[in-house]
Amino acid sequence: MARSTAKKVGILTAGGDSPGLNAAIRGFGKTAIGHYGMELLGFRDGVTGLVENRYVELDGAALSGILTVGGTVLGTSRDKVHRFPVEGGGTQDMVPTVVENYRALGLDALIMLGGGGTAKNAMRLVDAGLNVVHLPKTIDNDIAETDTTFGFATATEIATDAVDRVHSTAHSHHRIILTEIMGHRAGWLTLAAGIAGGADVILIPEIPYTVDSVAATIRARTARGSSFSVVAVAEGARDVDDTADYQAAQLLVKAAKTPEAQRAARTHLANVEDQQREHTFRLARELEAATGLESRVTILGYVQRGGTPCAADRLLATRLGAAAADHVARGEFGVMIAARGEGTAAVPLGDVAGKGKLVPPDHAWLTAARQVGTGLGD
Repeated sequence: MARSTAKKVGILTAGGDSPGLNAAIRGFGKTAIGHYGMELLGFRDGVTGLVENRYVELDGAALSGILTVGGTVLGTSRDKVHRFPVEGGGTQDMVPTVVENYRALGLDALIMLGGGGTAKNAMRLVDAGLNVVHLPKTIDNDIAETDTTFGFATATEIATDAVDRVHSTAHSHHRIILTEIMGHRAGWLTLAAGIAGGADVILIPEIPYTVDSVAATIRARTARGSSFSVVAVAEGARDVDDTADYQAAQLLVKAAKTPEAQRAARTHLANVEDQQREHTFRLARELEAATGLESRVTILGYVQRGGTPCAADRLLATRLGAAAADHVARGEFGVMIAARGEGTAAVPLGDVAGKGKLVPPDHAWLTAARQVGTGLGD
């Protein structure tokens, strides 16, 4: 058994659930306990358990059998440490409470598994003096400074299978079928599944589309003898006009100086988002009118987050978890454990928190999609 400077460590999962969370808990836990002799506490329901001091002791028996289990055995939440909901409405800064709980439990480190929001929560706790390590989880693959995130590979497999399956019904009924795939700000998942599933059109948030362009791609297919089309649509994809409205609303939020102006601007942004929420259904109607082909919509939704993690995510989560235990043992904190090729790298949380990773316009996946004739709506 290796020697470690840390004796007792807490771990939690936060934000949206995704395949691979349990594999990462297991990867960290088995390494921390079995290789370094640490004691491990698992906080229930993410930041909520951290604030309310709800935890369970994790040992080898608790970690056994969870590698292939979807979701998270610890539970999760989207609560924020600095704006935690309190009884009677409103929010409160609970960072001091978290620090108090951390000290009272005698923790030497805290491992936080989650996406972009979790990285920001982790940074706030680092700023408060806690030893924190972040592991990047999200099906959107939009976390900065890491090649990929656990959850993404499984979600890609699920979404690709859906695109595969709608091909046969689209062909049978001579229809356009739009498959809406998760991804509010980043198009990685839709782009990957669209290419792998052979979608005829792929629409992602990074490339505003026009109905005319999408319809032209579909009419060109019809002219070549194809009586159907499959369109992969990211839930955050927008046409040119909606993109302009959304960006204008975002600018209002950034420009607001007073609390009243900020509330008004955020309300306006929320209203814009609500108005655009059913954009895939609107696009289906517009394409039906423009092409004369019946159009149908399939929304994958939360099915993309569920189920057994694929082999790639189990492998990624295990090696990131094990690497996190190594860094804790060496006393290296305030970092995210990033995937870099077949290895890992410790990235300062300050380089991650509040940042994202969007599909760049010159990315190789976009180039390949265009070269095989896939329409991107621009």
